[in-house]
Amino acid sequence: MFNKFHTIDWILKPVQCQDGPSFLKRASTDKLREVFLKYASYQKNGEYFMTSEDFVRKFLGLFTDAAFNDESVRLLAGIADTSKDGLISFAEFQAFEGLLCTPDALYKTAFQLFDRQGNGTVSYDNFAEIVQKTELHSKLPFRLDSPFIKRYFGEKKQRLINYAEFTQLLHDFHEEYAMEAFRTKDPAGSGYISPLDFHDIMVNVKRHLLTADVKDNLVAITEGHKVSFPYFMAFTSLLNNMELIKRIYLHATQGNRTEPVTKDELLYAAQTMSQITPLEIDILFQLTGALHHTGWWRRKKFEANRRVVYSDLNNIAPEHYTKHITTRLAEIRAVESPADRSAFIQILESTYRFTLGSMAGAVGATVVYPIDLVKTRMQNQRTGSYIGEVAYRNSWDCFKKVIRHEGFLGLYRGLLPQLMGVAPEKAIKLTVNDLVRDKLSDKQGTIPVWAEVLAGGCAGASQVVFTNPLEIVKIRLQVAGEIAGGAKVRALAVVRDLGLFGLYKGARACLLRDVPFSAIYFPTYAHTKALFADEDGYNHPLTLLAAGAIAGVPAASLVTPADVIKTRLQVVARTGQTTYTGVWDATKKIMAEEGPRAFWKGTAARVFRSSPQFGVTLVTYELLQRLFYVDFGGSHPTGSEVHKSKSIDTLNDIRLNADHIGGYRAAVPLLNGIESKFGLFLPRFQSRHQQHTIESSSTGSKKTS
Repeated sequence: MFNKFHTIDWILKPVQCQDGPSFLKRASTDKLREVFLKYASYQKNGEYFMTSEDFVRKFLGLFTDAAFNDESVRLLAGIADTSKDGLISFAEFQAFEGLLCTPDALYKTAFQLFDRQGNGTVSYDNFAEIVQKTELHSKLPFRLDSPFIKRYFGEKKQRLINYAEFTQLLHDFHEEYAMEAFRTKDPAGSGYISPLDFHDIMVNVKRHLLTADVKDNLVAITEGHKVSFPYFMAFTSLLNNMELIKRIYLHATQGNRTEPVTKDELLYAAQTMSQITPLEIDILFQLTGALHHTGWWRRKKFEANRRVVYSDLNNIAPEHYTKHITTRLAEIRAVESPADRSAFIQILESTYRFTLGSMAGAVGATVVYPIDLVKTRMQNQRTGSYIGEVAYRNSWDCFKKVIRHEGFLGLYRGLLPQLMGVAPEKAIKLTVNDLVRDKLSDKQGTIPVWAEVLAGGCAGASQVVFTNPLEIVKIRLQVAGEIAGGAKVRALAVVRDLGLFGLYKGARACLLRDVPFSAIYFPTYAHTKALFADEDGYNHPLTLLAAGAIAGVPAASLVTPADVIKTRLQVVARTGQTTYTGVWDATKKIMAEEGPRAFWKGTAARVFRSSPQFGVTLVTYELLQRLFYVDFGGSHPTGSEVHKSKSIDTLNDIRLNADHIGGYRAAVPLLNGIESKFGLFLPRFQSRHQQHTIESSSTGSKKTS
């Protein structure tokens, strides 16, 4: 029905207008009135009103084509026009905004579409009028004198249906419609229809439940055999219950979205939770095999293994709804489909990720830099080699003394070169990790643990080209403040003094630290994030932050010995201090002079620095991808996509109008939901009769003139 941009859909869980992170907030009366007056074009007795076109085409942004269906526009405007006088007053405009905030807004909106008199009931004439105007009825007419209709409206069709009864009528109507279509295709009553008739019924009656992939494989899954009535009913029931199937899968895997599940495991879980039948499970595996295992060999291999993962279920019926709305500052679609991904597009995608990673890295480094400075000074503090050198009893003592002797800005000594280096460092790490994960993921988006570790290790290795020069300059600036009255050390002087090769002093130790760190960190982060995701797989920013911080604890602590060795190699030894020629030399001398505990110096400061830094960096990185959304046809961070996948071809992406405030942020998705939940597709364009009427009217006007 709506040729607009659509990715948010409140179909099963309408957004509630309440305070809280997952809810919309009601708009104020003054703001609503300001928006209303902006679009209201009709004035009567000193009061402004919205016409049908004002409300539907201008405000909601629907039916924007020149050849729009005027009758459909009037029907949709009638949902808000409770007085049914063809005009929408401010009171009606505000009332509809309130309705959009109710938990059952989808059903109430549909009810007001059918309540043509605005008296709180639906008559047979009202119901028949709307049904006959849908696209489905024009293709497969429904018998409005059938026993089903008489059971609801009475033998003489004079019974009025209230709202509660209407919700059940709407639910049962489409199931009856499917059975009515089957009877039409099987006039002899054999209990079978042809594969082409099966396809015809599904693409018309159950169009709102079909993905493009399922639609393309409707005939293929029948394997040329006739479709029995039980198979037909099981197929429609499966599509209706895909959200339940997803919950059954998560129950079987204890919330793991990547664990493969066999048919027997899924069937066992289904019998403990629902009335899903073995035939429906059989059809589910047939569909999965048809969609993702094309070709004789691959299909036979799948038949032998018989396993599905959560992404398989999403390909059959993607998530229709979300509880969350994130405002996007930009939204760009670089390709129409993944098949259009060229080498140039992939380069652009890596550039995009690199840019956002740079910004995220800078934010993360600035937040935790004081902790990093304390960590460096604690690791450089030596015992046993120089009398009286111990300056700090612990990290807290170091923190206090820096502020006392060097001022608050002393905590940020060396920040500028850190920011200059940390931006590309974090960017290359995030970009390479994403890139390698993309390459090692299968078509369902799943990736084995060994591949996650390899991707993290590659990310850690790639960053050393930026990390090592940055670390040397940063460390020498950080320890410079320890010498009272010493000459001021500047970053440029350090670079000149070291030279190109000197900037990579300790690179082996850097690799020894960064490769295992990233190999531990990124897989831990991915699995922790998945564990913290809500039932819809969505991660709130706070859960992203928590996942990033938790993953940093084992990663930072376990590689501390390598970090200590790297620090000792990169700091200029003062008079009387032990010097080191390499990683192994430093390891032996530190062990001999200071004992094994020296390798864990600064562990607490390192954990307290790395853990929040990566938490802030990762949450910033993923939020930037939400705010500046670019679809390159590749993967996006799991759990961070606020807008869920669309499931049917008529629903396109929508961009929220800035004037859609309060409950009106859910208006267009809810109207889309009337289609995608109930299959009530109203025609978008003028019918031939309408065009003939308009042309005749235009001709008559010319003759008169």
